Amino acid sequence: MERLPEMMAFAKVVETKSFSAAAAALNTSKSLVSKQVSSLETALGVRLLTRTTRRMSLTEIGAAYYEHCARIAQEIAAANATVTQLQAEPRGVLKLTSPVIFASLHLPPLLESFLRRYEHVEVELNASDRTVDMVDEGYDLAIRITDKPTETMVARRISPVRWATCAAPAYLERFGTPETPQDLLQHQCLTYFGMPALRSGWRYRVGAKEFTMPVTGRCRVNSSEVLIKLALAGMGIVMYPTYIVGPYLRDGTLKAVLTDSEANPDTSLYATYVPTRYMQPKVRAFIDHLFEHFGPEPYWDRF
Repeated sequence: MERLPEMMAFAKVVETKSFSAAAAALNTSKSLVSKQVSSLETALGVRLLTRTTRRMSLTEIGAAYYEHCARIAQEIAAANATVTQLQAEPRGVLKLTSPVIFASLHLPPLLESFLRRYEHVEVELNASDRTVDMVDEGYDLAIRITDKPTETMVARRISPVRWATCAAPAYLERFGTPETPQDLLQHQCLTYFGMPALRSGWRYRVGAKEFTMPVTGRCRVNSSEVLIKLALAGMGIVMYPTYIVGPYLRDGTLKAVLTDSEANPDTSLYATYVPTRYMQPKVRAFIDHLFEHFGPEPYWDRF
């Protein structure tokens, strides 16, 4: 990279098709640009440009060499733009989507502190359990709770998401406590078909073995709030993230079962966004704020 200034001068001459225009673009003199290109040719031992009094053209070697110089120039420009973006103040409308119950339980205080910190940012939140198409629907960021982030998106892991299988003490007194995941086949399981992680069954890891239990029950709901109320009323067993059931486990209104089995292993909270060359300051600021607020060990598991 000791020839970087000469390489950039050469690339600019090719782009502008003129030593004078290249000098103006580089804010230097025509004579210096000419010397840099000549010095580069001498160092390489080849002629890159054919120059006459009327026109200038690339040699075959010059054309091949220019492609590499142009690529380096683009990367330098991208690096400089990234610094500018990082220094810029977050502003504009941040279009955000999040699962309904997570948004309801945990986003209000985070949004309040974020909007207080960044006075020039507005937030448009769509609380939905539907997996939105971020590109087609124009979303800047999606909060996703999954063990498999979408491969076409950039996903930053914010925090782990732990799950608990639990039931009201009244249900367990009446129907008994399951000792293994297989025992769930003999129980009423309250299932939530609105959460992708639960649609095909309840997934467990016991030791090194992972498997999915095809649980059944007489009640299937697409509302987390309704399902929790049914569980609290002793109507069956639920599997839910601790960010939902944590308070009930702490006060004893729900009791964890199958504690030797890891439910929905490897699930995490992710901030996902569309891959672009430059991350907008408002997106970067919100991701950093998410991590400050929830990561790396979320507050709902501190008990």
